[in-house]
Amino acid sequence: MRLGADIIVNTDADNQYRGSDIERLIQPILADQADMVVGDRQTDNVSHFSRGKKLLQRVGSWVAWQASGTRIPDATSGFRAYSREAALALNVVFDYTYTLETIIQAGKRGIALAHVPITTNEQTRASRLIRSVPDYLRHSTITILRIYAMYEPLRVFSIIGAVVLAVSVLLGVRYLYFFFLGEGKGHIQSVVFAGVLLVLGVQMLLIGLLADLVSINRRLSEEVLLRVKKLELERAQGVAPTGSGPWEQAGEGDEN
Repeated sequence: MRLGADIIVNTDADNQYRGSDIERLIQPILADQADMVVGDRQTDNVSHFSRGKKLLQRVGSWVAWQASGTRIPDATSGFRAYSREAALALNVVFDYTYTLETIIQAGKRGIALAHVPITTNEQTRASRLIRSVPDYLRHSTITILRIYAMYEPLRVFSIIGAVVLAVSVLLGVRYLYFFFLGEGKGHIQSVVFAGVLLVLGVQMLLIGLLADLVSINRRLSEEVLLRVKKLELERAQGVAPTGSGPWEQAGEGDEN
């Protein structure tokens, strides 16, 4: 940003993506059709991807669709382009992968998204980020769950709470069944367990409500951070901050 970039292209260091596709990747931004473009590898046709990895690509894309309201077919692709405004607006929180996180953020913040088909090179070496398929599955699954819980907390905890409450109700029905058969004394543990699950289910619903309220504060913080970034960038480039107030002008006059 400080170097004056209008478009930023991100690629991976393992030579997976072809530099010749950059022109195609940035076209939607140049045509003012999008602010963020993702290269679609069409993973089902990539021969060196394992079945497990292809499956996780689909799961990751589905999670991104659900959480962001967008339709990017290859959400885990690392070959993508950002306009200046999109790059300033996005914030990477998780340290394992930024791919799903930035798409979900873009959808939530109303950043125009697009995707273009790209080709990939043959694999020349093993990934240094992925030690093994199980390791990749474990890290990616955890990251997907964290991202989804971060951006859709009410839905996540409501589903968990509903499942726990359903099990509680089933145990209660089971006890009543034996109670009316005259065998209730031998199934007191079902009542105790059902009561514990009932409390846990209600707690999950309350946690989801609280997390949803916290997410509102996070969105406000993102807006503040975006304004701070723009001010810092304008100052670094020697441009007067947009909408600067009299207090800033007075401060600059004092320095002079």
